[in-house]
Amino acid sequence: MKTILVFSFLINCAIIIGQNPKTIDFTKRMEEYDISKLWTLDKFEMDDDTPTLYRNEPLGYIGENYQRFQIHFISAIKNPDNKLEYFIYGKTKSNGKICTFQGTITIVESKIYKDKYRTLRAGFAKGKYKFYEDPNQKGTGMLKGTFQTDFYINQENRIKYDDLLFDADDFRNNQFFGMWTTYNTKNSKECNWGDYRIPYGGGLDVGPSYFIPNEKYKEFGWENYIIAYSNSQIKREMIEARKKEREKWWLEQ
Repeated sequence: MKTILVFSFLINCAIIIGQNPKTIDFTKRMEEYDISKLWTLDKFEMDDDTPTLYRNEPLGYIGENYQRFQIHFISAIKNPDNKLEYFIYGKTKSNGKICTFQGTITIVESKIYKDKYRTLRAGFAKGKYKFYEDPNQKGTGMLKGTFQTDFYINQENRIKYDDLLFDADDFRNNQFFGMWTTYNTKNSKECNWGDYRIPYGGGLDVGPSYFIPNEKYKEFGWENYIIAYSNSQIKREMIEARKKEREKWWLEQ
């Protein structure tokens, strides 16, 4: 069942405009580019006069109760010996516990859409990841799964984070889908995350145009997020909650 879901997820991500958009293979050409910044950038580097947009931290969950899961890539470095592989170092946070991790992201396939934009080449890279949380920390494990990252190449031949449809409903990027497996018991939990939306959010995401957590799961780490981004909250409480959401928790010791 998991294999079917992963395959369906990757196919659905590729269908952006219309049904089965025409693409050309870009995997070999991807070796010429370094896409590490597409996972670590904190703001969108716009090519036009649009104001700078700051990228929100990824949204994620782990387990059947949609426990909030946060992840931050502190560094991503292209492997000089394998030009489709990247070394990743970062931190995860769930249920108040912060863990360091390291591992790899490997591009398996990349494609460019035909005729999506006249002056830009837009496409995606997809593949697999494997991250190992520090085994010396309590309750840690391994993250393993698949991903898709959308990009475009501008007129200066620079590869950029695809934010071209940022204002559109259901915007998303950097979609990671997989499992977390504990070292000790080998038990596994579904663990997904992404920019602005979470793949297979199921009953968690009830937002029609942007991510809104279901109130029934607020006790599983989502209470502050709901206060921060719900229009029904008192303005003072909302401002304080948003400050907390912007805290750089990965800098904590």
